[in-house]
Amino acid sequence: MRIVVIGGGLAGLASAARLAKAGHQVVLVEASPTLGGALGAVSEDGYTWDGSATSTLVPAALRDLFRKSGRPLEAELGGELEPLEVITEHRFEDRTSVRVPGGSRAAQIAAFDELGPGLGEEWVRHVDTYAPVWEVLRKHYVEAPWDPRDVPKDLHSLFTTRETLHKRLRRDFRDDRLGLVAGHRTVAEGHDLRNVPAWVGVSNYLEQSFGAWTIPGGMARLVELLTARLETRGVTVLTGTAARDLVVRNGRVAAVSVETGEIDVDAVVVAVDPRRLPALAPVVERTMPALPPVVAHVGLVGDVPDLPAEVVFHSDPLIIIRTGGTAPDGGTAWTVHGRGKLAEDILDALARHRIDIREQVVTRVDLSPRELVERWNGSPCGVLWQGKNTVRWRLGPTTPIEGVYAAGAHAAPGAGVPFVAQSAALVAQAIGPAK
Repeated sequence: MRIVVIGGGLAGLASAARLAKAGHQVVLVEASPTLGGALGAVSEDGYTWDGSATSTLVPAALRDLFRKSGRPLEAELGGELEPLEVITEHRFEDRTSVRVPGGSRAAQIAAFDELGPGLGEEWVRHVDTYAPVWEVLRKHYVEAPWDPRDVPKDLHSLFTTRETLHKRLRRDFRDDRLGLVAGHRTVAEGHDLRNVPAWVGVSNYLEQSFGAWTIPGGMARLVELLTARLETRGVTVLTGTAARDLVVRNGRVAAVSVETGEIDVDAVVVAVDPRRLPALAPVVERTMPALPPVVAHVGLVGDVPDLPAEVVFHSDPLIIIRTGGTAPDGGTAWTVHGRGKLAEDILDALARHRIDIREQVVTRVDLSPRELVERWNGSPCGVLWQGKNTVRWRLGPTTPIEGVYAAGAHAAPGAGVPFVAQSAALVAQAIGPAK
């Protein structure tokens, strides 16, 4: 089959690699002059920052991608993925804080007990409730293509529950700080917990069970490795080529319209926000993107506080520091995110939390949510949760148009590096090997 993949972010790269390995003739079109999308790096004056994600949960998703399309990930990296001892440090308005470790139930009990006696057990009781949730999601949604018209009983029960994450956290925690920790990942992606199904809180179970992992040299290494993989597999890559629309004839996709004409296809993988393609826009008209945060990539000189990979300041605005960038000798590269009522410069807001780096900034790249979405042709935060039915409005791996498939943060099984990588696996399963 001749397949066109639209979008050169993680989902597009992973889809193209898997489909080419399966024997298909693959063409990847990317509107930007470079590949990578939100996974690409941002560089300025010798400083480099990850564009979006700085770590991943469930590393098996990336390992499976590389193993199923060629050499194992660790062989390509020349080393192992690096586990984070502390995934996130949470600082609260009462000046208390907790450092949450990953991959260990006992370590999390100890960490939360330092926040207050008995809070460790309270935390793990909540997290434990998600073990069966993950099994249902893994079996029927994350690792196998799903059909919204034919849903297994246990997945149907999960997806139709009316309980929101907001209600679950209020029910499970007597201490509001634990609720802030449990909901922070979803809030950081731009969602209102009152509109999010309770099962989405499974991310805390994934942190505890599998930990969080970084790529030596930054997440953009994945872009380099997958780009090389596409070359090895004979994928035709057309950068600077925007897909204008899908050409549909008799209910089936026949071509992809680009500026220079049409590319005839047997199938298409849409790895960008499907609302950007007029043929798909009516299908997803009820969805909205979950917008990225305000972002400031800062290059610093001099002594700065010794912080873990991520620090969250629970306030309004919500502020997040990510410390994993690379810098010249004597420098430090941080990324600062902001959400909420940001009526001042984000570094001024950060200074009120007793971290004042304003005099140490030597270079800075500020990006608004709109600029990020335009740069990436979609939001890495995926589809905004608007209630339990949102999961059915999200496309993927199949779509109502025959021959059109969907991958990426806007598709099933959702946003986040492991799920975006897995969306490509679902598409490859749905299409099958070349005949």
